[in-house]
Amino acid sequence: MRAWSVVTPGPVEDRGLELVGKPVPVPRDDELLVQVRACGVCRTDLHVAEGDLPVHRAGVTPGHEVVGVVAGFGTEVDGFTVGDRVGVAWLRRTDGTCAYCVRGAENLCPASRYTGWDADGGYAEYTTVPADFAYRLPGALDDVAIAPLLCAGIIGYRALRRAALPPGGRLGLYGFGGSAHLCAQVALAEGATVHVLTRGEAARQLALELGAASAQDAYAMPPEPLDSAILFAPVGDLVPFALRALDRGGTLSIAGIHLSDIPPLRYETDVFYEKQLRSVTSNTRADGREFLTLAALHGVHATTHTYPMSRADEALRDLKAGRFDGAAVLVNDL
Repeated sequence: MRAWSVVTPGPVEDRGLELVGKPVPVPRDDELLVQVRACGVCRTDLHVAEGDLPVHRAGVTPGHEVVGVVAGFGTEVDGFTVGDRVGVAWLRRTDGTCAYCVRGAENLCPASRYTGWDADGGYAEYTTVPADFAYRLPGALDDVAIAPLLCAGIIGYRALRRAALPPGGRLGLYGFGGSAHLCAQVALAEGATVHVLTRGEAARQLALELGAASAQDAYAMPPEPLDSAILFAPVGDLVPFALRALDRGGTLSIAGIHLSDIPPLRYETDVFYEKQLRSVTSNTRADGREFLTLAALHGVHATTHTYPMSRADEALRDLKAGRFDGAAVLVNDL
């Protein structure tokens, strides 16, 4: 089969990804073989391709917002048939027995493994997934529409819950790409006032169209103090700005897996008055199921820009340059 591979991590403008030939993967006893129809383009894919995230698997195929159909399965799989439509997301496997898994925090499992980082992902004709970590997908949304929900949506949802937004609260979103524009829709549906702070004019316009109360430059101060904020942009310089924008007792949630260095914080202006700073580490399967249910209930939808899978390298370059709002989705033409 044909698949994109991170042969030599580096800037995507120069290389980053190569289209190569790989054997069709053979599913383990507890895994599904999935024929990929579409795959969302996530900023984490960019971090893997460029080496911001350390190499876990040489020559890995990125992609963890995968929509496809079951093409085969291992001997221990029950409840799936060939042709079932499934989603493959970032969290691929946990040990299920550690203290974190037992208490319902499987996203913190030290033995956790990830699609498109520890194992080949969806920038390919086929991929595999443990059956217990595959999502059964509703029929109402098409492949392109649902792909970004599988990571951008799920992670945005967990970041929103980590931000401890009170009912009817004031939420600031720093960065407004694939994840943030889905998170905003959930927050608005639940009665929040949303203020967006981001660099791109197209992203600011999209925020206003979706119902944000304001949309400004990333380094501006919002028009009112915030009860909660989420940093989606992988820019550590924004952390002090977001903390200063919080009202007393407010919470800043950092959604990304990678963040540039945070500059020194001033206790009096940045963290006093019981402000909280929280990180987000992956998600649980329960987060995924909850979000997909809420997305269907509230009509959460991604603003998508499609690329042929054969142009995945171009999609990553455009993501890095901020050339589109919303989310990019690769449609398989390999």
